[in-house]
Amino acid sequence: MTTVVLADDEVLLRKALASLLPLEGEITVLAEAEDGEAAVQATLRHRPDVLVIDLEMPGMDGLGAVAEIRRERPGQVILMLTRHARPGVLRRALKLGVQGFVSKSAEPAHIVSVIKALHEGKRWIDSDVSALAIIDDCPLTDRELDVLRVAAEGYSVADIAARVHLAEGTVRNYLSSAMQKTQTRTRHEAARYAREHDWL
Repeated sequence: MTTVVLADDEVLLRKALASLLPLEGEITVLAEAEDGEAAVQATLRHRPDVLVIDLEMPGMDGLGAVAEIRRERPGQVILMLTRHARPGVLRRALKLGVQGFVSKSAEPAHIVSVIKALHEGKRWIDSDVSALAIIDDCPLTDRELDVLRVAAEGYSVADIAARVHLAEGTVRNYLSSAMQKTQTRTRHEAARYAREHDWL
């Protein structure tokens, strides 16, 4: 029997999966979570074999939740559900040690087989997810993307520096470089440009 925590803000999808997964295989759903914060709490409380988590959720997203969980449970097996995996997002998720990616449109039987594979120590990336992620035309470095991601939320240089643990001058350099590469005039325009090109 494989134990699972399900985290997805789409109630209909989450409830459907919670009902269908046990029917498709030897799976017990220990808890459901409707956002990133709840996913962290449920995972740390229930300690499932596999956390099945949506990438895009309000507030703390899937990657934020995974980063938090990794601090407390570095060995947690994680399957990420996604509609469209942008190259930068997939790269960050792999760095965080996410073992599997499945499209949200996948059949429950397929999701069950991937959960089983991950529980056995294997890795899995759906072909349609990996195909999207391979097309990586992003000229920005990981650090430039990090500062733009925070800049997109409207923070000042000082706040960005505090959040990404860098000196303010270093943050300014990264922002300036990102603005040059995207040919934009402000950090907010650069962040918007990066988002529009699916780099963030």
